[in-house]
Amino acid sequence: MSDNPIVAKWNELKALVEGLEADVAKNAKGVAAAGVRTRKGLRQLQTSAKELVKLTLETDKAGKESKD
Repeated sequence: MSDNPIVAKWNELKALVEGLEADVAKNAKGVAAAGVRTRKGLRQLQTSAKELVKLTLETDKAGKESKD
């Protein structure tokens, strides 16, 4: 993929969302187990999104410090 950690984390997030699509559709049809998998996946997505935010903030901060 890419050497850029931000792009790599973003691609990870997209893969998580794509992986949830089937379970969301199954849960909408009434499959309870798919709902459990969906909620677990959403919690994982939330954690990864927080990591991406932290990574971008650190990168921005490092960029500002190097300019000063």
